[in-house]
Amino acid sequence: MQTTRVLTSLVRLTRFWNLVIIAVSQYFTVYFLVDPKLITDWRLLVLAASTVMIAAGGYVINDYYDVKIDLINKPQRVVIGSSIPRRLALLLHSFLSITGTLAGFLLKWEIAAINFISAFLLWWYSNSLKRQPFVGNLSIAFLTALAIFVIPFLYPQANIVYVMIYGMFAFFATLLREIIKDIEDLKGDDTFGCRTLPIVWGLRRTKNLIYLLAAAFVIVVLAIHLKVDPLPMRYFTVFLFAPMAWLVIQLVRADTRKDFSRLSIVCKVIMLLGVFSMALV
Repeated sequence: MQTTRVLTSLVRLTRFWNLVIIAVSQYFTVYFLVDPKLITDWRLLVLAASTVMIAAGGYVINDYYDVKIDLINKPQRVVIGSSIPRRLALLLHSFLSITGTLAGFLLKWEIAAINFISAFLLWWYSNSLKRQPFVGNLSIAFLTALAIFVIPFLYPQANIVYVMIYGMFAFFATLLREIIKDIEDLKGDDTFGCRTLPIVWGLRRTKNLIYLLAAAFVIVVLAIHLKVDPLPMRYFTVFLFAPMAWLVIQLVRADTRKDFSRLSIVCKVIMLLGVFSMALV
């Protein structure tokens, strides 16, 4: 019974399903934007495993630093200090981050360097960046996009235009979700002196920024379509633009913590739709 509880807590602590999405995103990128034959390449398995380990380590250290805040915002999700000892959480973070970085050396030193920078940035985010307006949001969005942008380092024959578009989509979708999560967690963050955008700017100005970011993504993709390379806009409209427009419409009406919690889930669904749309380009 105790073992089952610990395993369940580890799955929750490392955000298992988020890790699955990261790995699937990298496999889809290689299968649809590089070469289907590479799906069984051992290097792709190592890349996905190392990326997942770095991300898992980031989730662990984030929860380690946020125990007090999470007891206010999400008390049902707190596992560090209850089923997972704090010392074990630190050891797990170190093991995942170091192993993920070293695994990169099996591929290329550039990938090892990217993994090291990612692990450091995740620690820095958890320690201080997330308590600053917008900087923390940008860092997580950048790291999410990096899981896609790293593919050409391993496979130079990748379709750079599409990798760039899907990397930017991951960046913007994650950035929107992180800002929405800050709105959702405003009470706990404010209690412990965090200076996130909703606290510094207020709800209305923060919403306006989200609208601007969503529009910026659409404009960037359209610019690439018109100036760089014609894109399958029919699919992009259905799987990228329409869901993001629906998110913006729902955001206009949102004003309770429950509303923003729902929109945070919607952002994750939009990211999944983006990943699956790779099969159509």
